[in-house]
Amino acid sequence: MIRLSTAASAANAPRLSNRLLASTALLAAVLAALSAAPARAQTSQAQTPQALPAVPVETETAPTATTPETGLSRPLGAGTLDVAGIASRKLASPDAAALLRSLPGVSLYSAGGFSSLPALNGLADDRVRVQVDGMPMTAACANHMNAPLSYADPAVIGAIEAIAGVTPVSKGGDSIAGTVSVTSKPAVYAQPGEPIHGEGSLSTVYRSNGNGTTLSGTGTAATERFSLRYTGAWSRADDYEDGNGDKVRSTLYNVQNHALSASARKDGHEITLSGGYQYSPYSGFANQRMDMTLNRGTTLNGRYKGEFDWGTLDGRAFWQRTVHAMNFLHDKGGADRGGMPMNTDSHETGYAVSAEVPLSAQDTLRVGNELVRYRIDDWWPPVAGAAMMSPLTFVNLNDARRDRLGTFAEWEKRWTPAWTSLLGVRNDVVWMENGPVQPYSWANTIGMGMMGMGMANPDAAAATAFNRGDRAKTDVNVDATALLRFAPSASERYELGFARKTRSPNLYERFAWGTGGMSSTMIGWYGDANGYVGNPDLKPETAYTVGATAAWQDAEAKRWSVKVTPYYSHVENFIDADRIGTLSNGFVQLRFANHAAELYGINAEGRSIIHQDERLGEFTVGAVVSYVRGRNLDTGRDLYHIMPLNGTIDLGHRLGDWSSVLEFQMVGRKFLVDSGRNEPETPSYALVNLRTSYVWGNLRADVGIENLFDAHYYLPLGGVDYGDFRANGSRQPIGALAGMGRSFNLGLTMAF
Repeated sequence: MIRLSTAASAANAPRLSNRLLASTALLAAVLAALSAAPARAQTSQAQTPQALPAVPVETETAPTATTPETGLSRPLGAGTLDVAGIASRKLASPDAAALLRSLPGVSLYSAGGFSSLPALNGLADDRVRVQVDGMPMTAACANHMNAPLSYADPAVIGAIEAIAGVTPVSKGGDSIAGTVSVTSKPAVYAQPGEPIHGEGSLSTVYRSNGNGTTLSGTGTAATERFSLRYTGAWSRADDYEDGNGDKVRSTLYNVQNHALSASARKDGHEITLSGGYQYSPYSGFANQRMDMTLNRGTTLNGRYKGEFDWGTLDGRAFWQRTVHAMNFLHDKGGADRGGMPMNTDSHETGYAVSAEVPLSAQDTLRVGNELVRYRIDDWWPPVAGAAMMSPLTFVNLNDARRDRLGTFAEWEKRWTPAWTSLLGVRNDVVWMENGPVQPYSWANTIGMGMMGMGMANPDAAAATAFNRGDRAKTDVNVDATALLRFAPSASERYELGFARKTRSPNLYERFAWGTGGMSSTMIGWYGDANGYVGNPDLKPETAYTVGATAAWQDAEAKRWSVKVTPYYSHVENFIDADRIGTLSNGFVQLRFANHAAELYGINAEGRSIIHQDERLGEFTVGAVVSYVRGRNLDTGRDLYHIMPLNGTIDLGHRLGDWSSVLEFQMVGRKFLVDSGRNEPETPSYALVNLRTSYVWGNLRADVGIENLFDAHYYLPLGGVDYGDFRANGSRQPIGALAGMGRSFNLGLTMAF
């Protein structure tokens, strides 16, 4: 609880286009070429990473054909990455969210160098349920700089699963976009008869663009029943350069992550206790007015998983504390402009328990319950000598609370060998509250000078009104999911799904009360540098989504696969933003508001082995295409930050311990933009990336070139280049954020 001044206490009285059809035609042509690829060998090499008997060195393989799913808890449209798929992708960036870029339906809001925000089918950030080792972490920042995936280091990730659209209720609630689940590598135990098993690895990566480096290491000591593991990583970089060789300001970062875990197992039961610590002294945010000047995150996570005669039980308990600070780094003139310190301190605790019970050979029941308890203080200390930022502490969130209790039940039934259904219901109750707040000054005017003139202080009136209003809200949300799968043969599967998903507003959407130009521009995670004002009367978002997936593959699921997923979502009470005023330099002020919205699109992927023999090795080709369109049905505007038509084609090769991938990334012109937020348009572009790796025994070397031809391009979801705008004295029209130019990357990993 933040203590208010005496004056504060006194004031505290009682929404299919032609482009979709065109993209579908393009997609059909690409996928037809893939499925027609000849099969030149009768047998297929195993698609698992080659490894030493005891300590594996991850080897790059082009993503393999989709293997048959065993149940509807993982829909056909889900995207996954395992250790082999992650191995070389982590060469380009320490950002865990960047690994998702290769999955269909996934796009990224640009943020800090290790903290991009994932979007699923056009819906991003809090609309996506993100879990790191089962923990539903919350961004403790008005700009969402410490996003959940920023705590997951790519060096230690074992698997990533992304479910977009129709999501089973067992995969989480309080979200309408889907679920991203990141899990660490499983615990390693000694083999029978082996007294003490020890293993580990050391890795280093250098990235030329931005002079970036990453150092990471792991170490494990284990017996047959106990396992102790340490993992650590440190990454830093300077500002990167775009394709024209110009520095993109406020893109530097520095972060380290450490984790220690202890596991024990016996007779089908396993307990894991882990603790993690992240320290980041700074991270620039080119599309935000502020930068991160400190982030300390501490986590404790305990898990029990056991097998019983009646089924399996999975339970977790977790705790996280985040201490976070924002201000201006030197790229935005921090040394010359003084400062505007903004601090947050949050605590998140909770548990999640679930059980899977085979009721019969055809029926499976999944039930679960979870509680997430979140507390946060957000305050802005006064700045000496700054009339508009003194004399009091600006209290934004005061012991603000967001608690959620969720319960679900899910029934999966295999009616015949070909037909399977899944039905699930979920209830989430969300309690939210904010304490009394306080502006920098309770005076009606601020900035008094020698001429006796001042400026109106709207924050004083806003704080008084907020304190007198209803600062507590309760939402009772109901989710439901139905999935039906038809698999007439091992070569074809079809799936149809419907979901009703809900999400309550976050604390800033409801309780960011400041209406002043300066205070409102400190709120927002959109990268547009506009100002945002909360709305206590916001209703929870409710999305009705229908999706279908058709998947074809060879009978052994090894040589080729094709998967197509069209979808449509209608969202009631979609939380958009209405313009309520104008700010200096062409920026606008907006208030969060409920509207009706719709999103529709198509995701598709295909993959094939096009040649394979012992002398030349294995050659593969793959493609991913995604398209989404989103509209506000009330205003007729296009939704903000919707990725244009985009796709990736990769050509892979593997011969023994040598593997390579040539990747072509293509993005269409972004011209459907949100005019209400002055969202910039961006031209189309194409990038070429090259990665290759080789393994000698315990040593693995990675070499990559990102943006091989040094193309200059603008990021469709990058927002505005506020860092460059501010450094140039705010005198030029603000433009879109440019992407990174060519980077030569080198990585070396030694296992022991």
